[in-house]
Amino acid sequence: MPLSSLRSTLLALPLLALPFTVQAAENPSVVVSIKPIHGIASAIMAGVGKPALLIDGASSPHAYSLRPSEARSLQEADLVIYVSHGLEGFLKKPLATLSGSAHQLELADIDGLAVRAMREGGAWESHDHDHEGHDHEGHEDEHHDEHGHDEHAHAQEHDHDHDHDHAHEGEEGHHHDEEGADPHIWLDPANGAAIATAIATELGEIDPAHAGTYQDNLKKFLASLDALGNDLETQLAPVREKPFVVFHDAYQYLEAGFGLNAVGSITVSPEQKPGAKRLHEIEDKIRNSNAVCVFAEPQFRPAIVEAVVADTGAHIGTLDPLGADIPAGPDAYQNILRQNVGALVDCLSQS
Repeated sequence: MPLSSLRSTLLALPLLALPFTVQAAENPSVVVSIKPIHGIASAIMAGVGKPALLIDGASSPHAYSLRPSEARSLQEADLVIYVSHGLEGFLKKPLATLSGSAHQLELADIDGLAVRAMREGGAWESHDHDHEGHDHEGHEDEHHDEHGHDEHAHAQEHDHDHDHDHAHEGEEGHHHDEEGADPHIWLDPANGAAIATAIATELGEIDPAHAGTYQDNLKKFLASLDALGNDLETQLAPVREKPFVVFHDAYQYLEAGFGLNAVGSITVSPEQKPGAKRLHEIEDKIRNSNAVCVFAEPQFRPAIVEAVVADTGAHIGTLDPLGADIPAGPDAYQNILRQNVGALVDCLSQS
């Protein structure tokens, strides 16, 4: 074939058939530690890509071990999203070895987040979440206004005295947060809005080609969150004042966001077994406060909860901050909130 004919034939071939075709830039590889945060990231990335989830099912981030495949996904990630080293302690060493090009988003440090100090475990003193009475003036975020969250909680001093009974009960080693902050930040929808905003901003910086999509998805997510918050407020209204006890102190953001009346926790740290003194203290609190329910968690054995309520007349329910049986995906965050509110309403309505 003459050279001129060969050149014409090659030029007529589809561009994709040529071995030197320039491929489109890949979408960012995003890894997220826990399901509720993964749900938010999935909603923000809709139409662009799907983030990877490290902890699915009923595993607890308090005592998780990475599998080799998960460690590889971290090494290959463009962005790793997690709450804090206080919650996902297993990530501390792997994140320290990530390549310099990998971005890390630690949500406990983002702007617009209301962070609450850890409470001492056991029977809490009478406290006022002041859901109706929060000062709504001066809030910078309308989502904080709607759910009655305290913007100034971020500046709370973390000055709890950790010698309060813990040395006797083996709980001085709890790992919720090195600075005393409660890491279960996602359970207040106002914080969910702040988390979504931070994720959309970070993704837009890493992947400017899709920044508009991330912002559009953010607007949709915030609108759905507002509607959900109003619906959950309505569901909880009849049981808001009813006292209850939780397995471990993971729900104060949910309590504060909706003005609920939790009166104690069985344990501060779920990996530490409460001692006899703590259990007697909780039994007394259940009786004296007329607590309607004691809530177990699917990540931990319910035997302790059953023992505590045996002679009190309280009902047993289940709360799950991680959504063990909820499918991962863009609706997971809202479904986790729905599931927990539904469990609260079902159990607290029995009295």
